[in-house]
Amino acid sequence: MANVPEIFGSMVFNDQKMQERLPKATYKALKKTIQNGEPLDLSVANVVANAMKDWAIELGCTHYTHWFQPMTGVTAEKHDSFIAPSGDGQVIMEFSGKELIKGEPDASSFPSGGIRATFEARGYTTWDPTSYAFVRDGSLYIPTAFCSYTGEILDKKTPLLRSMERLSTEAVKVLHLLGKNDVTRVTTTVGPEQEYFLIDKEMYDQREDLIFTGRTLFGAKAPKGQELDDHYFGSIKTRVAAYMKDLDEELWKLGILAKTKHNEVAPSQHELAPIFSTANVATDHNELTMEIMKKIAEKHGLVCLLHEKPFAGVNGSGKHNNWSISTNTGENLLDPGKNPENNTQFLLFLAAIVKAVHEYQDLLRITVASAGNDHRLGANEAPPAIISMYLGDDLGALVESIINDKEYVSKGKVKMMTGVDVLADFKKDTSDRNRTSPFAFTGNKFEFRALGSSLNIACPNYMLNTMVAEELSQFYDELKDADNLDEAVKVLIKKVFTEHQAIIFNGDNYAPEWVEEAERRGLLNLKSLPEAEAHFMDKKNVDLFVNNKIMTEQELRARYEIELENYAKQINIEALTMIEMAKKNITPAVTSFVRELTETALAKKSLSEAIPTVVEEDLITSLSNKLVCFTKKTAELEEAVIKANDYSDDNLAYATYYRETVFALMQELRAVGDSMETETSSEYWPYPSYGEMLFNV
Repeated sequence: MANVPEIFGSMVFNDQKMQERLPKATYKALKKTIQNGEPLDLSVANVVANAMKDWAIELGCTHYTHWFQPMTGVTAEKHDSFIAPSGDGQVIMEFSGKELIKGEPDASSFPSGGIRATFEARGYTTWDPTSYAFVRDGSLYIPTAFCSYTGEILDKKTPLLRSMERLSTEAVKVLHLLGKNDVTRVTTTVGPEQEYFLIDKEMYDQREDLIFTGRTLFGAKAPKGQELDDHYFGSIKTRVAAYMKDLDEELWKLGILAKTKHNEVAPSQHELAPIFSTANVATDHNELTMEIMKKIAEKHGLVCLLHEKPFAGVNGSGKHNNWSISTNTGENLLDPGKNPENNTQFLLFLAAIVKAVHEYQDLLRITVASAGNDHRLGANEAPPAIISMYLGDDLGALVESIINDKEYVSKGKVKMMTGVDVLADFKKDTSDRNRTSPFAFTGNKFEFRALGSSLNIACPNYMLNTMVAEELSQFYDELKDADNLDEAVKVLIKKVFTEHQAIIFNGDNYAPEWVEEAERRGLLNLKSLPEAEAHFMDKKNVDLFVNNKIMTEQELRARYEIELENYAKQINIEALTMIEMAKKNITPAVTSFVRELTETALAKKSLSEAIPTVVEEDLITSLSNKLVCFTKKTAELEEAVIKANDYSDDNLAYATYYRETVFALMQELRAVGDSMETETSSEYWPYPSYGEMLFNV
């Protein structure tokens, strides 16, 4: 049994290790960099690097790597050994401050959206001291940012760090106006809940669709799915429990605050939730969590699927981004307190978020758009593609009272009477949890529920931070010269709630009526990535990032091009995989089964004309007709993929074609294939069924 306090952070060069191993002056200088964003001197970096190296070697390390997050959607690493020639044919182990601070991976092979030509290879990684280095698999991992030779940002970490600084600056200015002069820094904190599927590796290895695309492209529904609601929070199977135990221990060693684990709604689906960390650390930890989930699964003969929709007909996987704002004095700015109606500070920050989400709803939708997440958003699954905010009954009523100049009377916390002597009565929360809302207030934080399970959370968080920073900046400009600050704040809060109340919706986001109501309110319903990305380069969005110095217009354009191109590439891979599965395996398998049925029918007739063959004949007719349709649709899909090249000069047109034409044909081909699976003998069908994959762990 693991001693959790003993193993927690044992593989991390954390604050405790720094205090133990660094001279006091070096430690203080490094802490100033981490806490206040002060520049780090090279002499300090040299001392830190040497201490890091000695600690890592004690843990068995021979290499170090600059660990970064390029625009591929996964992390990247290049490992260099600590060895250096000593001049006598021997080696010594060295690691300098320069090597700690700067690395040089090849930038030309990573997505750049046109910023870099293939021959312009040089790129730089630079140490992020706000995220602790850690040891894994014999290497010292150093979290870094990534940029091109000419300085353009090519990663997901840099915009996040810039947005955190920007939000802190603007929030501190507003708080000083309100008299909170002891606040010097404001931090966004995040707790990302992670959903995933576990399936048997032997099954996985027989499915090229899972191997190449992460999701099943064919597969008839199993007789049982999630309709009994018996898997959600159900008893965890022995094999899964063993996996979760190992996973927790590995995460704890790396200082990751893994807290909650349980079965999710769909069969073979599970969830892991951590305790809050700063947005930057939470992002690094979530990327690390996803990598470790996959590696631990291998040890248990399992495969961890992080695709948003690996199985049709059952719930897909999301990632709930619990986002909040805290001060260096320990105050949560999204905590309404016992009397929110009198908490001007809370209402002002709430107003900034309401205004931000309303004005930049398209950006929030864009940041969670992907080929995988398109299967969930706008497809009758949590949450819908329309961005709205849930405030709950109590807070919703408070906002309405401010808009309408009415007195607000809080219901307070109602006592829940259990009616059983041995069960304690307790106070219930002032608002319910709305599982259908994309952006829900849940007590002292907002839960952004629209993220896909494989997404790097840096993107939604840098957008959230930037848009809220922009609103706080506007608030400060409006309030700084007010003669009567209290009155000016109240007027501003009422004005914002009144003008932006359309974004607040406390009802059922799945209801068909909401789609019509949202349209009346002027809210966007962007059902796919191409529809959403079409808004990315709108002037207001470009101005937001350029004016707040998060990204240049060129860097924004690069991200726009990358997302559209990746989307088209992913659907292209899926289409090619479907074609291969159809031609090489499914068509031959069904043909063989039809041949056997035909031979069986002929054999019966040769014995006696009186022996009925109607069953075989009906099945032969049904499958033969479907096989003709199947081969025809396979050919149509092949043609459509070839024709896609006609649109490749314009990435938006390219992605739109893949969505509207190629993906539509894939759906048609799948429908016929899945129908044939239900009529073909399992001895002939070439792939493990949904029932086998979902219920075999």
